[in-house]
Amino acid sequence: MKNLLYLSSVIFLLTSCIKSKKADLIVRNATIYTVDDGFTTGQAMAIKDGKILEIGSENGILNKYRYDEVFDAQTKPIYPGFIDAHCHFLGYGLSLQQVNLVGTKSFEEVLERVIEFSKTNAGEWIEGRGWDQNDWEIQEFPTKEKLDELFPNRPVYIRRIDGHAALANSEALKRANITTETEITGGIIEQKDGKLTGILVDNALEIVKRVIPKPNEEQLTKALLDAQKDCFAVGLTTVDDAGLDKRHVELIDKLQKDSLLFMKVYAMLTDNEENLNHYLKNGPYKTEMLNVRSFKFYGDGALGSRGACLLAPYADVTDSSHYGFLLNTETYYRESAQKLFDAGFQMNTHCIGDSANRLFLNIYGSVLPEGNDKRWRIEHCQVVDKSDMESFRKYGIIPSIQPTHATSDMYWADERLGNERVKNAYSYQELKNQLGFLALGTDFPIESIDPLKTFYAAVVREDLTGYPEGGYQMKNALTRTEALMGITIWAAMSNFEELEKGSLEVGKSADFIVLQKDILKVSNEELKNNKVIATFINGKQVFPTK
Repeated sequence: MKNLLYLSSVIFLLTSCIKSKKADLIVRNATIYTVDDGFTTGQAMAIKDGKILEIGSENGILNKYRYDEVFDAQTKPIYPGFIDAHCHFLGYGLSLQQVNLVGTKSFEEVLERVIEFSKTNAGEWIEGRGWDQNDWEIQEFPTKEKLDELFPNRPVYIRRIDGHAALANSEALKRANITTETEITGGIIEQKDGKLTGILVDNALEIVKRVIPKPNEEQLTKALLDAQKDCFAVGLTTVDDAGLDKRHVELIDKLQKDSLLFMKVYAMLTDNEENLNHYLKNGPYKTEMLNVRSFKFYGDGALGSRGACLLAPYADVTDSSHYGFLLNTETYYRESAQKLFDAGFQMNTHCIGDSANRLFLNIYGSVLPEGNDKRWRIEHCQVVDKSDMESFRKYGIIPSIQPTHATSDMYWADERLGNERVKNAYSYQELKNQLGFLALGTDFPIESIDPLKTFYAAVVREDLTGYPEGGYQMKNALTRTEALMGITIWAAMSNFEELEKGSLEVGKSADFIVLQKDILKVSNEELKNNKVIATFINGKQVFPTK
């Protein structure tokens, strides 16, 4: 009996010594995909002060650590928190306060939604977003007459889904002082038979936006918190917001420091005068939650509204002189590139058409030395001439792409570009081969907020109905491993953040998600209905809320 008591005491002491390390949280009973260099997996993870202490076997972790809390993953797969490398986080939140026109199948349905919205929203302006004439039986831009009849004294401004075209009624045009005589560079104020149609494209939108009352701090705060809630539900732990003003950045910083906003934000600053004057003088700004070191420029418009700048005319218009257009002068872009380089900022430029992509690859190449690690990015890279591909590799330029654009545009892209040129569009595998990696995003609210749809579009290249059978231009599909890396570690690399997030490794932030199904193993069909079970940021569960 004495020997038994002695042995028990020894075991207790040994166990206490073994469990000498303290963790705040233990995650167990999981398949943990670390997405480290070896793509290793583990069964359990120890976390303290928001950082990963260790990942290993179930018994190894449980026997080593004392802990305050345990999360049982119930054999589900765990991945690094998803990073959206290009979205409009604040814009999405604000869109929740406007009329949602996504999925409308006709202009009549657009009008119905606007009417219903107007009944319960007392604001002076009616704003909305999401219509797409390519989804309608009559695939033409709408005109303002019916809006004028319904709202003769209330301004209405509803943007196309890509944000590069909008329909404004006469009252909105009047308040913006837009007439048939108004001239615009880098945009279109559409007229037919000498009269305004209400359709505005690219820079023409800015004329109306200037007279719409700006959202106040309360509205902005609500937008950010609403957006965060929806992002957490789909597994996003970092968002790259492509186009923020100084006051937006400062509000995000304040809300994060006040422990109200838990979403991590990589800010791309809008290239306006206030931002350029302030940040180029003061330099990048970085906290654990916020990273401000890049500017977002617009090279051209969108393919859907025929504003993308092409090397040859659009294939589906009678006007053989319509190539699309740049949104500013080449001189402005070149001077801006040099200023950003000198101030240590990353330049991220929206380029859809092959002409815009060529121009900015050349501009970047005139500033960036070969072999640099400045990580300047081309956003979208939708149509890139094959002769320009090598510039990505030569100058270290990161392709930042949104795979759902391919599956949204595939129904009509060949009409815009023609059967030959469309083969140079959405070339994700070829783009990935230039540097060996690329960054993936959604561009929400233009596309779905869900990064699992990004994954599906990148790998399967079909819509959710299974069209086209076998996938769209499948030679440029990504592998499942590549797609996962594109929304985790590669996205972190595009943000200079690979040492702190993007993979689950010792010392990195404990940003991770739990999924219902293993996206690396389940069938293509099962990928469609996958869901996020839980989302953690810095070791704290942010979805579902407790």
